[in-house]
Amino acid sequence: MNSQDQPLVSIIICFLNEEKFLGEAVNSVLEQDYENWELFLIDDGSSDNSPSIALDFEKKFKGKIHYHDHHNHKNKGLSASRNEGIRKSKGDLVAFLDADDIWLPTKLSEQVAIFNKNPSIGLLAEASSYWYNWDDDGLDNVLIRVGASPDKIYDPPHLMYLLYPLGDGAAPCPSSLMAKRKAIENVGYFEESFKREYALYEDQAFLSKIYLKESVYISSACNNMYRQRQESIVKTVHSAGLYTKVRKYYLEWFMSYLDKNNIRDPQLDLMVKKALRPLKYPILYNSKKKILAKLKSFLKMEM
Repeated sequence: MNSQDQPLVSIIICFLNEEKFLGEAVNSVLEQDYENWELFLIDDGSSDNSPSIALDFEKKFKGKIHYHDHHNHKNKGLSASRNEGIRKSKGDLVAFLDADDIWLPTKLSEQVAIFNKNPSIGLLAEASSYWYNWDDDGLDNVLIRVGASPDKIYDPPHLMYLLYPLGDGAAPCPSSLMAKRKAIENVGYFEESFKREYALYEDQAFLSKIYLKESVYISSACNNMYRQRQESIVKTVHSAGLYTKVRKYYLEWFMSYLDKNNIRDPQLDLMVKKALRPLKYPILYNSKKKILAKLKSFLKMEM
């Protein structure tokens, strides 16, 4: 039996054609100083050599590492793949590692210790190192802390006011998270409608549901390296000019979610409407901004 202070942690790595980075991600799990974990490698329809890499790890670490793909090797999206891994796993705690990111060796042990000290929390989020020098030693990595005062608990829905995508504070990265299984089940898992370009907001949709219903601990620690590369969904959505479309999709989903769950919060309603205004009426919004800028300039001249 596992001791109460060393619960089983289920780790979910979802991948789609990540043969270049998958081995590095898995090895960072194997190097953890916390031993009571299981790893689920969920293949979202890969066509490269990454399934073979995952199967080799499963064979070498039988009973510890598990490979799964969707029926008929389908591509079902990141949220569906995360949900598949969660449902197949058994741990009371669940951690997520993107297939191109890595963890530092103390990631699991430090986060489990925080859960042990704070049994009321449903999710823990820490800072991330934006990893620029992974292929260029001339670049500097950047530490990005979650945009809320660290090392404290936030009750719902406080973080919705503070953090992106409605607030100004930086949102946590998926590889920084650890959650209680009960909290994930309570909010209804990840939203599987956030596919293709909308996957840019799949983590934000999940986090929004958590912020509305669960207490969250924001940690000042940083035990994850968030790889920065041109093929990332953030870069591809922005370069394709799809960011406005994706953000509008999330905001309309969020309004619908509040309504369906009978969540009445005037501050959130105002924040969503403010965020939607430039997306729904871009010409009117930009014209108003120009007029206000000219007015401010005129008033300064007069003074």
